Amino acid sequence: MSSLLDSEVKEILDLRSFLTFDLNEQTFAVPVESVVEIQDMTAITKIPNAATHMAGVQNLRGKILPVIDTRVKFGLPPVVDTVDTCIVVIDMEVEEEKVLVGALVDAVEEVISIPATEIQSSKSIEAKFDLEFVSGMFKQDEKFILMLDLNKVFALDDDNKVSVDNIKQA
Repeated sequence: MSSLLDSEVKEILDLRSFLTFDLNEQTFAVPVESVVEIQDMTAITKIPNAATHMAGVQNLRGKILPVIDTRVKFGLPPVVDTVDTCIVVIDMEVEEEKVLVGALVDAVEEVISIPATEIQSSKSIEAKFDLEFVSGMFKQDEKFILMLDLNKVFALDDDNKVSVDNIKQA
């Protein structure tokens, strides 16, 4: 009986929490510990000659926040401003320095917690799809949710351009 209890305790301790958001009818997830805040869509200052996926910058409590149009980064048309459009402010590390990056998304869904054992590696389908920006995936309510590798997707250069069209649900 104690081994059953031990496994239940281990599963509870092994939960991973993610913020999920929609982008072109696909659901993505980022670790909740990387999310600083979620902002309503506000004015963005355009930067001349910036990369195409760079929507611009905002002032975030006295700091410059680069804002990336996640749709453009994924090879899609730019985000259309709706009541659900928002900016997910993400804390990431670039060259051993903490950097805040804003990601424009179609809509934020929810924070979910799942057991680590339910997370599957993307390696098994990588040969069929371009998933270098996906660190893993899990299934919830009959749909696959793709976990993003923040350092690859939200890097501030144009070398990591990816296409969501390659990862439509199978």
